[in-house]
Amino acid sequence: MTAILFTTILALSALYIPQPLLPVLTAEFGVTRETAALLTTIAFIPLCLAPLFYGALLETVSARRMLRLAVLLLALTEVLMFVVEPFAGLMALRLVQGLLIPAMLTSLMTYVSQVTEKSNMARAMAWYIAATILGGFAGRAFSGLIASLLHWRFSFLFLGFGLFIAWFWLGRIAEAGSVKISRPNLKAAGIVLADPLVRTAYAMVFCFFLVFAAVMNFLPFRLTELSTQADEFRIGLAYSGYLMGIIVSLNAVRIHQRFGGAERVMVGSLVLFILAMMVMIMPQVAALVAGMFLLCGASFLTHATATGYLNQYVSQNKGAVNGLYVAFYYGGGAVGSYLPGYAYRGFGWGGFMIVLIVVLVIALLLAVRLARMAALLRTGLNVTERA
Repeated sequence: MTAILFTTILALSALYIPQPLLPVLTAEFGVTRETAALLTTIAFIPLCLAPLFYGALLETVSARRMLRLAVLLLALTEVLMFVVEPFAGLMALRLVQGLLIPAMLTSLMTYVSQVTEKSNMARAMAWYIAATILGGFAGRAFSGLIASLLHWRFSFLFLGFGLFIAWFWLGRIAEAGSVKISRPNLKAAGIVLADPLVRTAYAMVFCFFLVFAAVMNFLPFRLTELSTQADEFRIGLAYSGYLMGIIVSLNAVRIHQRFGGAERVMVGSLVLFILAMMVMIMPQVAALVAGMFLLCGASFLTHATATGYLNQYVSQNKGAVNGLYVAFYYGGGAVGSYLPGYAYRGFGWGGFMIVLIVVLVIALLLAVRLARMAALLRTGLNVTERA
């Protein structure tokens, strides 16, 4: 299990490693902030499409074999990021990485589910989720540290070496059967999307992760505006609030029980999300960093609650439910990591944040609507036929 968790951390690190480096990349390559931000966006796009199309390719592949191949190829692309000169070359490599990371995450989750006893499944998945969150922070923090000590290209080189270690380590774990992902089922997806409660939840997820991805991607530029001391290392540390995700994810069930159910928690966490955004409008680095802790806690609590809620609500077509969830989640990330940059360019940080707050208010209204639908269902008044 240790090798699996180590590989999970590296996979998420690979996804987010460019973010603290965006200001220096903008200066070095002479590109706009929006263009630099595409290094994240282009990796999100395959993540939102993979759940819909990867199934047919991965039905009979050994989870361990596919994982090792994806890790090896990802390691090679990270090393190439160290030597490739033109920005277009970096973009091409990031697209390839975006195609490899979903294969890794699919294999990792499958392997965990295959080698873990049912009685320990909840604990194993909690560790897996914690590893994904830790990877999101580690990729940003360590890339910033390495870039400030050496050069930004060494961040990718060191990650590549780490992935080579993971590849060798994974060669020592046992086989665990095939991935066995079902083929894309458009009929099942249609049944799931026919439920207005599910559609509302997906729309809410799309909106809140759009905002989260936008803040994470453009935060480095704001820090460099506020402080001349905001080097890559300090920018990486600004993502420390990301670790709040581990705390709230591991305690999500307890929070639901204490505050009256999943619907209330989603509404409340989105309110906290909006408050965090208001704090981060203030032109102080301290406010920006403090707001990050509240923002990350609220975002991951919404995420952890929504995934569990949908799986509990829908009794059939679980594969379609989760595949569509991932598609909407990373679809919001793909949009948020790029388009809000134009609001930043045209209206500054304040206008950028106001636009995102409007999107969050829409997410909040969707969460309230979802809670009302759930209340009607509990009283026996069907909103529509359940998926």
